[in-house]
Amino acid sequence: MLSTLINVFKVPELRNKILFTLGMLAVFRIGHWIPLAGVNQDQLREVAKNAEQSGNAFAKLASFVSVFSGGALSHSTIFGLGIMPYITAGIIFQLLGTVLPGLKKLQDEGTTGRTKIAEYTRYLTVVLCIGQGIGWLSYLAKQNLIYPQQLENPIWWVISVATLTAGTVFLMWLGEQIDKHGIGNGASMIIMTGILSAMPLAVNTVISNFEPGTDGKLGWLAVAAIAGGFIFVIAGAVIMTIAQRRIPVQQAKHTRGRKVYGGQKSYLPLRLNHGGVMPVIFASSLMIFPTVIFTQLKDVAQAGGGSGWWASATRFMADEFHPGAYLYVLLYVAMVFFFSYFWITVQFNPEEMSKQLKEHGSFIPGLRPGPRTAEYLETVMNRITFVGAAFLAMIAVMPVVINQYFNIDYSVTQFLGGTGLLIVVSVTMDFLQRVEANLMMRDYSGFLGGEDGSEGPRLRGPRG
Repeated sequence: MLSTLINVFKVPELRNKILFTLGMLAVFRIGHWIPLAGVNQDQLREVAKNAEQSGNAFAKLASFVSVFSGGALSHSTIFGLGIMPYITAGIIFQLLGTVLPGLKKLQDEGTTGRTKIAEYTRYLTVVLCIGQGIGWLSYLAKQNLIYPQQLENPIWWVISVATLTAGTVFLMWLGEQIDKHGIGNGASMIIMTGILSAMPLAVNTVISNFEPGTDGKLGWLAVAAIAGGFIFVIAGAVIMTIAQRRIPVQQAKHTRGRKVYGGQKSYLPLRLNHGGVMPVIFASSLMIFPTVIFTQLKDVAQAGGGSGWWASATRFMADEFHPGAYLYVLLYVAMVFFFSYFWITVQFNPEEMSKQLKEHGSFIPGLRPGPRTAEYLETVMNRITFVGAAFLAMIAVMPVVINQYFNIDYSVTQFLGGTGLLIVVSVTMDFLQRVEANLMMRDYSGFLGGEDGSEGPRLRGPRG
């Protein structure tokens, strides 16, 4: 590993890309601490702290958005919205591309079409930022977290919404610069940086609560369980992320004169977790709404006297749709399964894949090319998606279950599963694969090879 790290900095081009990426991420973290004018930051931190201890809807909303913004909502900075609106806009256009013929035609045009879609994505990002910025500032106003003299000034509203929008657009620009001049996916690297920034707080929480032999505190067994669970979940996430079902494919033989061509055997890799982290993101986003809605209905019913069947029903629903409750976990798991299958429906086309195999003179042994092959691929994909969705559901609900039933702070349990951990694992693996490819192109040993370069395939090229 040490030899590989030294080799990374021996290649000037790779070294410059890594340093550029780190520089852009440092700019992101600096902007994380620039506060938004007009907001009472001290009172906001106090409200966020009390909400986290009580586990109300505000805390769950802030904890989910902090995955994408690095926790900036807790002190309302210029990067308060994070890069989440840009990701949402990208997802919307990706889904619309499967149902709108015009967008699908643009996607099929290659680089020109993708450039046009990227432009539309930026416009939609600005619209989403304006809407989310107004919503966030309105919530702060209801909580009396904005100074009165600013609250009554319409110019402040315009400036604040524009600041939040500009912060997200700047992060979008940072991500694009990382894509062009750095290494890795820019938007994903920014999200991962925001997630990892919470790790020192989690470690500090464990240390501050470590008092063996004291009730309500962490002992040696609890710390060992946390460390073991962290390692186990990461290992499982890595294995499930790269897991594949390999479908054998046979090329047809062609006779030309006295020579026979083709006949090679290969395989068609189908990812076990085809949707990646997207089903969890969709499910987490929608699960915020029942928590917020039923909590608000409960408060309204209590304000009206708090008696009768309506008050009892709203109280029951608010308690059961609190993160960690039985109905909440059950609905969360169901939504993860639903979006896992929905994602392969819009992303995986067995008919098109069967058609491509037939056009290239390939077939799956024992199956006729055409509809029979498409049916087989769809059946296999549905079966392996069930396993992948079950894994995603387990990882997704693990933080809230551990937080609820083992009374461990959420800032610690979020690193034992959840959306954040899946994002960190997938982005880290993508980053290492890109570095590995750059090293192998220059005949250096990569992270997966031996120190002498004797293991793994090598692509010959100029040394850096």
